[in-house]
Amino acid sequence: MAKYPEIQFASLCVTCPNRISGFCGALLGPPPEDRTADQKPGWQNFVSARAGKQLADRNQASGDVFVLCSGWAFRYFQLADGRRQILKFLLPGDLFSPVAIFEKTFLFSVKALTEVGVSGFARSAIHAKCTASPDVQSAIVNSCIAEARDTTELLTALGQRSAEERIAHLLLHLMPRIAARNVIRDQRYPFPLRQQHIADAVGLTPVHVSRIFRLLRDRHLLELSEGVLKILDLPELERIGALK
Repeated sequence: MAKYPEIQFASLCVTCPNRISGFCGALLGPPPEDRTADQKPGWQNFVSARAGKQLADRNQASGDVFVLCSGWAFRYFQLADGRRQILKFLLPGDLFSPVAIFEKTFLFSVKALTEVGVSGFARSAIHAKCTASPDVQSAIVNSCIAEARDTTELLTALGQRSAEERIAHLLLHLMPRIAARNVIRDQRYPFPLRQQHIADAVGLTPVHVSRIFRLLRDRHLLELSEGVLKILDLPELERIGALK
């Protein structure tokens, strides 16, 4: 990521709300009571980037393992004809992929959806800490289990479900993850995704996505306006999108 000249370095760990619950918490430990004494280790670096900037390229080698600190990003696979499959939307505290802990070359690409902050940890340091710390081992195992679960559900949704079911499933997948990082009131969720992002995640066209959202709105299940998703009928949305 250092090849982008507009990226600026800044430390984000001192006040990060996801440090305790995320992978970083196991790796760095809880912040000290005196936050001014919380210095980043020499095997960690920080970068920031504007929305739309490329954060990683498929087949690119890196000695670091990256965690999203702030903002939204997405992991994707670019086809030769320009089509794109979004594999996962990344929220603060998410690893770009737990596979990157073991694999030096990216198996995917990553792009910033909003303005983002990213932390890079030297892979060699993670391996050393994994050997010495059961907490780090457990964090890696849990990340891999979550990754396998999400991949299985994505394959099922794309391969077997209707357009309405795919979109409802995506929303149900994102809502608890958003709620874990934000204070949610009246079932209103920050939602910066555009129709193209949703289309690329569920294998539809933006026109089809627009039609489904209009249908869900007309049935009084949800409203989407100015980057906010409001859920009006959660039980019905769960009936449509939940995997039994």
